[in-house]
Order: sequence, then C-alpha cells, then structure tokens
Amino acid sequence: MLIHAPILAIAVPLLGAFSLLGLAYLSRTLRNIWACLISAFTSAMAVAVAIRAFTEGVVVYTLGAASPTESVTAGGFPIRIVLVVDGLGAFMGLIAALAGVVALVYYFQYLKEEEGKSLGLSLLLLLWAGILGLVYTGDLFNFFVFLEITSIAACALIGYRTWESRPPEAAFKTMAMYTLGGLLVLISVGILYGEYDALNIAYLSKAITGSLLDKLALGLLLGGLLMKAGAVPAHMWAPDAYGEAPATATIVLVANTQAAIYAILRVVFTLFGGALAAPGIGWLIASLGITTVLVAVLMAVVQRHLGRLVAYGAVSQLGYMLLAVGVGAVARGGFGEVALTGGIFHMINDAASVGLLFFVVGAVRRATGSVDLLSLGGLGHTLRWEAGFFLLGALALAGIPPLNGFASKFLIYESTFRASPILAALALLASILLLAVVVRAFQGAFLGPKVREASPAPRGMLVAMGILALVIVVFGLFPGFFIERIVSPAVQAVLTGREAYLAAVLGG
Repeated sequence: MLIHAPILAIAVPLLGAFSLLGLAYLSRTLRNIWACLISAFTSAMAVAVAIRAFTEGVVVYTLGAASPTESVTAGGFPIRIVLVVDGLGAFMGLIAALAGVVALVYYFQYLKEEEGKSLGLSLLLLLWAGILGLVYTGDLFNFFVFLEITSIAACALIGYRTWESRPPEAAFKTMAMYTLGGLLVLISVGILYGEYDALNIAYLSKAITGSLLDKLALGLLLGGLLMKAGAVPAHMWAPDAYGEAPATATIVLVANTQAAIYAILRVVFTLFGGALAAPGIGWLIASLGITTVLVAVLMAVVQRHLGRLVAYGAVSQLGYMLLAVGVGAVARGGFGEVALTGGIFHMINDAASVGLLFFVVGAVRRATGSVDLLSLGGLGHTLRWEAGFFLLGALALAGIPPLNGFASKFLIYESTFRASPILAALALLASILLLAVVVRAFQGAFLGPKVREASPAPRGMLVAMGILALVIVVFGLFPGFFIERIVSPAVQAVLTGREAYLAAVLGG
C-alpha cells in the first residue's frame, strides 16, 4: 500500500468527499466515523510519502505503467498521469495533513447540523484532495485540473451559507479572481503544449529554450499564481474569503493559498529554472511580496471586524513568503538559500499561527454572536483558554521570540538585508506595526470589563487549538531540529534538486 501512497493520498479524500454526503442521509454518526477514517488515512499517506521523499529522494508514481518513460517513442514523451514528489512537495503535503486533521477536529463541535455540516465536511475533503493533487502532480494539465478543483471547493466552502449575506459576496469575489488566474494558467499551459507537444513538467523543463513564447508563458503562469496567492494588487478577495469563511475551513484555505506559493517555486526553479533563471524575476516577486506585506498590515490597522483583522494579518504573512521566494530567486545560493529556508519554514509556521487565530475568532463568534471589536470586551474573564491561545497566535504571527514565527522571520530578515537593506527595514517595520495591531485586538476583545456573556468553547474545539499551540511552541523552541529534517530537504529540492527531479522522471 505504501508504494501507492501518492495516489491514495489524493483519491481517498476525493472519493470520500462525495460518498460522505450519501452516508450523511443514513446516519450522522456513520458520517462522522467515515470522515475521521478518511482524515486519518489521508494524513498517514501524506506522512508516508514525505518519509520516502526525505529519505530516498524524488518519489515518482506513474498510473498505468511501471515508469513515465515506458514505451517512449523516439524523441517523444508519453501522455501519462505522473505524480512526482520531491522534498518541496512532501513538505507541502505535511502542511496539508496538519491543516486537514485539525480542521476536522475543530469542525465536529463548531458547526451545527442546520448550518450545513455535511456539505461543509464534503467540501473540506474535496479541497484537501485538490491541494494534495496540486503539490504531487508531475504534469501541467493535471496541475491546472487540481488548481480548478481547489478553486471550486474553496469558493463553495466560503459561500455555501447562503442564509447570510456576506459569505456569498466573499465567494463571488474569490471566484472572480480564481477564474481569471486559472484562465491565465490555462493559456500558459496551452502555449507550452503548442510549442513542445508535451505537458510533463520534467520534459518541458528540459526542452524549454527561453524563447519569446516561453517568456510569455512564464509571465502568464506567474500572473495566475500570484492572483491565487493573494499578492497585491490582486489581494482583494483574500480578506473577504478568510474573514467570512467558516472558522474551521480557514486553515485549509490558508494551505490552499500556500499551494500557490509552492507552485511559484516549482515554476521559477524547476520548470523554467534552466533557460529563464534570471534575477529580474526574483526582484519582481520580492517587490510584490514587500508591497503585499505593507498594504495588508496598513489595512489591518483600520479593521474593527476581528476576523478581517486576522485575515489581513494572514495576507501579510503570504507577502513575507513571496519576499523570501524573490530573494531566493535573486541569489540562488548563499543568502538566497537562507531566504528560501526562512520562507519555506514560514509556510508551516504561518499555517499554525493563522489557523489558531481563526479558530479563536470562530470560538468568539460562536460564544457571543459577534466579532465586532467595538461590541466585545472582557471575554478573557470567561474565555480564558481562548484568550491565551489568541495571544500566543498573535505573538507568533508578529514574530516574537521564542515562538515559531520569530525563527522563520529572522531568516527572512537576515537574507533580505543582504539583498536590499531597504526591503529588510520595511519588512521589520511591518512586523512591529502588526504586533501593535494584534495586541490592540487582544486588548479590545479579551481585556477590560465584561461587555457580554459568553460560554467557553467545547472540548473538541479547544483540542484543535491546543494542537496548533503546541506546534507554535515546539517549532519555536527547537527550530533547528525541524529545519534540518523537513525544511532543508524542501530547500535543496528548490535550489539544487532540478537535475534530480528531471533524472527521476526522464531517466539517466
């Protein structure tokens, strides 16, 4: 079974998403058991794939053949479904596994049955399957297919609560940007297929010559993926999506956005890493990254909606990742390696801290019926655990030592300073401002006299928050351990793993 782990990690949640709705009509208990089994199995497969990739190298799985190159005609490449998982894909699979498990634990006691619990669970599994497919696939067309699966599932997950006014509006904004981004990606895939008569990423990477059409395809791909990532100026959908989606879904939505960061790394360093490895691309991405950081933090300052405030904080963290990717593309070694280490490490740190904050926002909404900071106050008197978790997540988000956000942000600051002291100063200034914003939010919601009555969150929700809090603390106290074992393989796959990726798929 472990040999088939890559495809099982995708197929099981995909089939489980549709079968779950049928089971829900028979028994809610049976539905919950089925969702737990799907979650446990999918996470186990993602971990198994990661272990293989970290210990054995690039994992290649071909459907319908023993290898991707079986029965290859002279000068051609067969049309096959190929899954290719290197250190970077394995790392993203672990983030998806963490997000899916804690979201499910939180989900069971967060949503009521009349709030679309079965539909939400099904969409959550569908989004999970799409993310894993996107980071595991080895060809561009299936990459586009999984990109669309994640887009459809994410938009439905954001907006299915049609009895409220704002979620459908947020879903429509998200759908508009995802559709435009997906169209750009599809046109790019069509250009490359027309040029090289192939869709396999490894084959295309070897064949790309750097022609004008190749540059056009690269620009379209980056444009579509930056929209999916929520980079300025195409960030308008992200605060609405994060702020209006069910709290349990936000951590998976964050993982979905990070999958776009993964795709940018794959495109810049693997697909076009041979013929179009130009520093200018890195400076473009870094500029968009720091712009995203600054715009998001400044927008967070004026928010009174607690969910949107956290959402802008989440967008700012995606800017830090883009900044690190850009600096890594500029240097491609030396301080570029440090930047990529910080950026990739920040992906899992961001998923934990942002996920924890959104879980607390969901608990506040469930307990009080409001997330308006002007109508909240003194919640720490009754929501003690929630208050502690929010403060922990807020400090981690702002990069305060010794929490996990500090370890990854410090690496980003250090490497960015060597590339551009101005960019590093702006990034540090934004973190200081974000700290002030989240501390103000904590004071407004949890400190002071009690404004309204609130009941503590159920145990299941607290367990999910506790898991993320544990990740924040442990990754912050022992960053070297995790960088060495799960981050460094991902970084090496980006910087020096292109030839190994091509050799694993194409042979030789």
